[in-house]
Amino acid sequence: MRVLLVEDDQTVRNFVAKGLAEAGHLVEQAEDGKSGLSLAASEKFDVIILDRMLPGGVEGLHILQTLRNQNNTTPVLLLSALADVDEKVAGLKAGGDDYVTKPFSFSELQARLEALVRRNRNEAQPQTRLIIGDLEIDLLSRNVRRAGQKIDLQPREFRLLEFLMRHAGQVVTRTMLLEGVWDYHFDPQTNVIDVHISRLRQKIDKPFQRALVHTIRNAGYMLQE
Repeated sequence: MRVLLVEDDQTVRNFVAKGLAEAGHLVEQAEDGKSGLSLAASEKFDVIILDRMLPGGVEGLHILQTLRNQNNTTPVLLLSALADVDEKVAGLKAGGDDYVTKPFSFSELQARLEALVRRNRNEAQPQTRLIIGDLEIDLLSRNVRRAGQKIDLQPREFRLLEFLMRHAGQVVTRTMLLEGVWDYHFDPQTNVIDVHISRLRQKIDKPFQRALVHTIRNAGYMLQE
């Protein structure tokens, strides 16, 4: 992984950089807030180690808040001598993903960094399957199965089912369906939704013992086990 280490204490910086390099990671270093912010904002890193108290007029929380305001979602581990609970809470609320206090164990620091990177990579992977109970749709192949049985859907029926599954357990209103499935931003005053819901139920509910698509009176629909 490629790591940005923003730390003004040279002893700590050398210790962490050496350990990460020996573990096979690439480390870029910054010794003050200004250079740290410049690197973080202009280059791509898998994770950032950020000290709270930095020289140069730009402290750690300012760097963190600036990155988050720029929609930079790189995981940030705050490394600080500020060990009070309030300080930890402030760091995490500012957008930090983890907080380690000094003095620290390098093995724990490395494990936390690797966990952050692993979690971030998992979240970045596009979702290709939706599963609710025994109902499953493959977004790549467009296959739909319930209890292992293949179900053939028309394109609009597939979009309708996908929308309901992405909002499983939630009430989906007619307005939400018109906008999310039909791309209508007005009510066409037709029964198009009722017709397609009925067709969908015939295919994914009727042949099976338990219904998944439920009508919520005066509200909309809900897909639920």
